[in-house]
Amino acid sequence: MPPGLPIRRNTALLSAALAANSGMLQLSAAVASLTFVLVIGVQGLLGLGPAIVLASGALAALPAGRAMDRVGRVPVIAAGFVIGATGGGLAALGSLFDSAPLVFLGLVCVGTAGGTSLLARTAAGDMYPPERRARGIALVLVGAVFGAILGPAVFSPLLSGRELDDESLALLWLAGSGFMLVALALVVFVRPDPRRIAELLHTGTVEVERPPAAPLRELLRRHGVIPSILAAQASFSVMVGVMTLTGAVVVDHHHHAGEAVFPIIGAHVLGMYALVLVVGDVIDRIGRPPALVGGLVLMAASVVSLLWVTSVPATAAALFGLGLGWNLSFVAATAQLADCTQPWERGKLLGFNDLLSGLTGASLALLGGYALTAVGVAALALGGTVIVLLPALWIARYHPRRPVEPAQAPAE
Repeated sequence: MPPGLPIRRNTALLSAALAANSGMLQLSAAVASLTFVLVIGVQGLLGLGPAIVLASGALAALPAGRAMDRVGRVPVIAAGFVIGATGGGLAALGSLFDSAPLVFLGLVCVGTAGGTSLLARTAAGDMYPPERRARGIALVLVGAVFGAILGPAVFSPLLSGRELDDESLALLWLAGSGFMLVALALVVFVRPDPRRIAELLHTGTVEVERPPAAPLRELLRRHGVIPSILAAQASFSVMVGVMTLTGAVVVDHHHHAGEAVFPIIGAHVLGMYALVLVVGDVIDRIGRPPALVGGLVLMAASVVSLLWVTSVPATAAALFGLGLGWNLSFVAATAQLADCTQPWERGKLLGFNDLLSGLTGASLALLGGYALTAVGVAALALGGTVIVLLPALWIARYHPRRPVEPAQAPAE
């Protein structure tokens, strides 16, 4: 690594920002569905709240990725956190005054922030060479482990002894806004912008004239892109679909108290990030395709277990496994997509991947909410299992391991 670059400091700041962002992630996963149903009063639309969040994040991802390639990573990520803080305030007002339009706008802003902040992994991939890229992405994502602990520590006491009513939801959404403001305060100190670091690692100088970015259709034809995008869509959509409907499963179907949702979501987020450093090293050693397959298979085993688990600890264990499987496949897909791109086209491809993943996740959350209401937990468990197993079988058969290309030496 070239001397003098603040890689460790930037990695720590991005990681800490994602730790704060994880608080809003858990809150949205736990109560977005319940908030919207409480306001509109239609139980059959249980998945509409999460679908709004996911669709908004998906639609924001591609323009955010393109903007990152043009103006840098930090300004776009910071803008996402501002929008997220605003969204939490709007959702709180909508909950308090029983206003569906305000809740809708709040969830749109929360989703936009989520789709933008998820692209922080682009910045992580920028700062490390290919043979260490999965670990670099893991180092940034590990911050969410602390968010998994911090979220329940803040949200559960706010609900203790209270009904999950409009005032309680408003208080929770305001706390989520506070998390986003903390994330904003951290990310603005990331300097220089990771995109400039990527250019230096690639060319040896940030002053070199960059060639035009390849068209998206050309990026999609590069080796390893399609299986990575397919695995990312399957893993992300099933993960968020199951996670965002867990509140309804635990509270409505298994008849547990409202505050039981947060330890379960906390266990899920721990699964997503607790072993991320180990996962990053494993991916760099075994290659991207085996990691994609392994993660998807673990997700399938975790989702199908929801057919018979009902207790809070057992549900938390299942959601932990779901998060761990997503971690493995998600980091592998991100590393592979970063391997296939230059710094000035990386945001576009990752943004396109997130656009597809988010829209698929929104559709699954909406359909899953209807299926959960009409059929029960079995529909959610079996449907999610099939969605992650099919691409795993295809990748295992047709896309064997291909070693990571060695990093190019900076130009003299």
